[in-house]
Amino acid sequence: MHSEKRDQNFDAIADKFEKNIYGTSKGRLRHELLHYHLSKSIDFSTLSTALDAGGGTGEMSRVLIQSGVSVTLSDISNETLTIAKQKCAESSALSVIHSDILGLPDCEYDLVICHAVLEWLNDPYVNVRKLISMTKIGGYFSLTFFNKDAQVLGNLLYGNFDYVKQGMKVKNQVRLSPNKPLQPKAVIDFLLAQPVSITSMAGIRCFHDYLKDPTMQQSHYEQLKEAEIAFGDKEPYMWLGKYFHILMRRDA
Repeated sequence: MHSEKRDQNFDAIADKFEKNIYGTSKGRLRHELLHYHLSKSIDFSTLSTALDAGGGTGEMSRVLIQSGVSVTLSDISNETLTIAKQKCAESSALSVIHSDILGLPDCEYDLVICHAVLEWLNDPYVNVRKLISMTKIGGYFSLTFFNKDAQVLGNLLYGNFDYVKQGMKVKNQVRLSPNKPLQPKAVIDFLLAQPVSITSMAGIRCFHDYLKDPTMQQSHYEQLKEAEIAFGDKEPYMWLGKYFHILMRRDA
């Protein structure tokens, strides 16, 4: 297995990861919005194979398998892969690979997914090139990453002025706090030089994290989701999402 020294491994906290991400409104909303944007552009019934790169506990893999897609799920954490197999009911349509992205075998897939992974990697752009090469010509590549611009905005709104001033660097990194958020326009500039065409873009959680009354994240969840869908792929709101989603097709 290929190894990168600084890539985040969630082995020690896999259960906490599952609970803190998918057991909350923020995790549920992120997953449901990504599912919405994918299904809006892609007819899953036309797909045979998919790669869920760094797919963790298999939340999106389960959706794809239920749609009749054979899924290869990779992750560097054995513990999250164990949870994923249970979540997908030990389906024969699921294959798991204990590896980082750069260590994956050179196969091509109808759909490649890399959601909320780049911000944990030592060299995200090298990994993106690898994933593009694993997307069939004419196939789709779905990329989502933690938005650095939104991170700055959120911290300023929370009054963390000193934290922003010092470059949002802390001595003791919170284990579920992404190490290396990216700026959407920088990622887009990089992708424009690759053999892909961007199909759609959207902000994920443009409003959820900024609500003045956090209890509304639960009490008004459906109204909030409706607003996220209505405005998340429109200017200027898309740039405010805590995560940024880019769906593209491989050209050559």
